[in-house]
This record gives sequence, structure tokens and C-alpha cells, in this order.
Amino acid sequence: MKKYLLASVAGISAMAMSSAAMADITIATAGPMTGQYASFGAQMKAGAEQAVADINAAGGVNGEMLVLEVGDDACDPKQAVAVANQMVGKDVAFMAGHFCSGSSIPASQVYAEEGIVQITPASTNPKYTDERPGPGTYRVCGRDDQQGEVAGTTLATEYKDKNIAIIHDKTAYGKGLADATKAVMNAAGKEEALYEAFTAGEKDYTALVSKLKAEGIDVLYVGGYHTEAGLIKRQMQDQGMDTILISGDALVTDEYWSITGPAGEGTLMTFSPDPRKNAEAAPVVAALEAAGKTAEGYALYTYAAIQAWAAAANAAGSTDFDAVVEQLDNGSFQTVLGELSFDDKGDVSLPGYVWYEWKDGQYDYK
Repeated sequence: MKKYLLASVAGISAMAMSSAAMADITIATAGPMTGQYASFGAQMKAGAEQAVADINAAGGVNGEMLVLEVGDDACDPKQAVAVANQMVGKDVAFMAGHFCSGSSIPASQVYAEEGIVQITPASTNPKYTDERPGPGTYRVCGRDDQQGEVAGTTLATEYKDKNIAIIHDKTAYGKGLADATKAVMNAAGKEEALYEAFTAGEKDYTALVSKLKAEGIDVLYVGGYHTEAGLIKRQMQDQGMDTILISGDALVTDEYWSITGPAGEGTLMTFSPDPRKNAEAAPVVAALEAAGKTAEGYALYTYAAIQAWAAAANAAGSTDFDAVVEQLDNGSFQTVLGELSFDDKGDVSLPGYVWYEWKDGQYDYK
């Protein structure tokens, strides 16, 4: 009898442990955790980890604790699809990712087919939501056509008497941003002196810079990421050029200045209003900085993506896909980015883009 009781107790304990383990809700973030854009992956990971810690400390989602999975797609489309399938195998309820538009767009097909809500904190290509594969696909960042409106208008008005070149890195993000900017600038009556593609990942852009110099380019708009933009800016200065470099939100990392050094002075970029300045974000920023983690760039956007999903799941009383999507489609959510909601495409209601300038190794409002 004693053995039977002990066995029963052990069995009940094992069942309780199993039930507790099953009660955890697995969510994920994915982006370039390695490779040349890994600084953005670090931002996302920091924001996601802090969001999970804070939500769990407040009681979790419907009383269940969150567990975070982190996927590395290195901003490669094929690797992103592989990561998405891995997350399906891990039974994630939600994906706060990916970072690059070229990753988020193909991965969204996997999540849509498997009934997994996806909110990207950073993918700005319009196709991500304009051509989304189904409900459950959202973003908390802006769009390239919104960013292009701001950049193209400024180029056409403030630099109408300057020689302007527009270049891009052939990626979904870089080309999309360059083309959106070009379209607005051209519609406003300003034509570029040069429109050209370059190859991402190279270390020497001397030939491109020499061409820009020969064309007498005063202003260079770069559709691409901070690594290539930083190298081009530094190499322009090396050739004695004082060309103004203008780009988009992929320059919101301290690594840009690490690449350019003082040559980066005066670089302009568009980005959404800095969420670190929001009162709602102050405790999160303090916690991240106390832990030695970054709060810049897309850290708080990733945090907000998880906040919105968690609030929707709590309101639905479930992590069921349809129930959460209904809440996301119709609800309004308080986040570190401010109060936000989503339109019928999955785009966010937050304010658009503003100008920043790099000065003394930091970026701030122009």
C-alpha cells in the first residue's frame, strides 16, 4: 500500500509538472542575430527579453508565463523561411519579427498558413501588409512610402538646386525605400543626376564613390543599411567630397558612427519619433540600460509588438489565433510607443517619420 501511495504521489507530481510545463506560452522574435546587421538583432532581442520579463512579472498572459525563442535569419530570405518553420515546430503562439523586409515577407506566408500571429517591429516595405497572405500579419513601424514622402519632399525642396544621386542595395528594403523617395522627389519636379544600384556586403566602394565625384554629386540618398552607407560616407570623405549623405531608418544604430567616425557628421536620416523619449517607455529604458542592454532603434518597437499581442491575448482570454486577431483588428493598445491600433491592412496608427541628424557620434532630432 505504501509503495502504491508513493507511486500515486509521484504520478500526480509528474502530471502536475507536465501540466505546468504545458501551461507556458512560447513566443518568438527573429532577425539578424549574426552577420553584418547583427546590431539590429541585438536591439530586437533586448526588447523582447525585457518585454517577456515585465509581462511575466505582472502575471503573464491569462495567468500563464511567456517563454521566448530567438531565431537568427541573418536577413536572408531563405534562412528566414527556415526559421519560420522551426518556430512552427516549437509551437510558438506569436512572432515579433522579422527585421528585414526581405525576411518578413516570405516568412509571413509560413505564419499565415500555420495560424501564428506576426507583428514585425521593423519591416517597412509596403508589400508586407499590402500583399499580406492573410489576417494576423501586422507591423508597429511605418512604411517606406511614408518615409519616402518625407525624404522625397525634402530633397525636392531644400536641395532643389543641388546635384542629387539616389542609390540602393537591391534589397526589398533598400530598393523599396529608394524608389519611394525617388517617386516623390520626381513628382515634385526634381530629377536625380544619377540612379544606381550597388552590391551590399562589399568593403570597397571606391569605384562608386569615384563615379559620384565625377558627377559632382552634392547630396547622396542611400536606400540601404548602415554598414554600406557608413563605408560609402567615409570613402567619400577620403576622396575629398563633402557630399551630404541622407538615408532611412536603417541608420539608427551606434554602429554607423563606429564605421564612419567623424566623417558621419551631418548625416541625415528619417525615423519615427524616438520612443525613448516617451514617458511610458522610461521604466523600460531604465531597466534595459541598467542591464547593459541597448534601448535604441528597434528595441522598444519589439517590446511594443509583444505588448500589443499580450494585451490582445488577455482581452481575448486565449492565445487562439482567430480570437487574438479579432482583438488586434478592433482594439487599441497602450504601449511604450504610445497608444496604437491597426488598420484593415495591419499597418499601425502611430505618427510617421521625422528627421534626425548625426552629430558628435549621436543621432537626435534635426
